[in-house]
Amino acid sequence: MPAQAYAGKECVCQLRKGICDQSCVQGMLDTPFYIACLKLSGRRCLVVGGGAIGLEKVEGLLACDADVTLIAPRAIDELTEYAHEGSIRWEEREYAGPSDLEGAFIAIAATDDTDVNIAVFSDAERRAMLVNVVDVPPLCNFILPAVVRSGPLAIAISTAGASPAVAKRIKREIEAQYGEGYARLAVLLNEARGWAKATLPTYQQRKEFFEGIVNGDPDPVQLLRADDTPGGSGEEAVRELIAQAQDAHARAVSRA
Repeated sequence: MPAQAYAGKECVCQLRKGICDQSCVQGMLDTPFYIACLKLSGRRCLVVGGGAIGLEKVEGLLACDADVTLIAPRAIDELTEYAHEGSIRWEEREYAGPSDLEGAFIAIAATDDTDVNIAVFSDAERRAMLVNVVDVPPLCNFILPAVVRSGPLAIAISTAGASPAVAKRIKREIEAQYGEGYARLAVLLNEARGWAKATLPTYQQRKEFFEGIVNGDPDPVQLLRADDTPGGSGEEAVRELIAQAQDAHARAVSRA
């Protein structure tokens, strides 16, 4: 249920204003969010709701190697398939209360039942857990940005819940501008991190080394885009740029 559906009803957000006057919705636009990347591998994450939105949230968690439990009396075919293949655990029932949150790191409520969503939020808040009620930013202590993913590269776009449609448009534009070439460059530069840590004693020296390659001439991203074959001549050309930068450092040290 969208946040606007709560107007005129009993206030259930952190403001506890008695009757909802939607002030919390406007306040979200002024809220400074602490942006972080969570490591979810092996962590128990709970999704309540077996519809299309629940599927979207489940797939986002699976992409991050989370241990996903779905609670819903019914689920769409894609979710039942995930359960049958063992990718998620599906408990075919209604949300039962605080005991369902035991051992969970994150809870996401994605139902069309306002009372259930409020219960998940309230129970999770009392446990100081991360909780997100889909499409109701005031009933969230974290929000989910639109994300562009390519290899190790992840770019998050947030409008603080004001307009998911705007976030999705920005995502499409970023996907067109950035993506595989930048992801492959990140992988290639990661190969040189061990050398940099062993050879360049200060953060500033390592920063200048890598920025010299990334912002140098020729442009490594353009080299990779010119030959987009993994392991092809574009990657070899970037590896040569890295080797040249390493040699230049060695010569500078020998002259010092």
